Amino acid sequence: MIYHGVSKLPLLSDPSSFPDPLGVSPTVSLVLALISEIIAPILVILGLKTRWAVLPMIVTMIVAAFLVHGSDSFAKKELAILYFLVFIALFFTGAGKYAFDEPKES
Repeated sequence: MIYHGVSKLPLLSDPSSFPDPLGVSPTVSLVLALISEIIAPILVILGLKTRWAVLPMIVTMIVAAFLVHGSDSFAKKELAILYFLVFIALFFTGAGKYAFDEPKES
């Protein structure tokens, strides 16, 4: 996910070319995509607020699969759906015992 977000960073100089599938403006859509593709994955990697961090990633994958690639073939949607399923699993399982915000046993 981080790679997808970093590849969008040059669009910050001209966000008008970024798709606006939600109708909020290309700039807002780009910023939301960057948050969910750069900041949220870093939080997941570190195990900080993992369940909260995957929520924007889940929403982004739903938008990518069904709005951005809605009329495309399944092959175009497949990766977004796969990521979506992984993020759903992370949401339900959490970060694990090696996460930074895992409560310490007394």
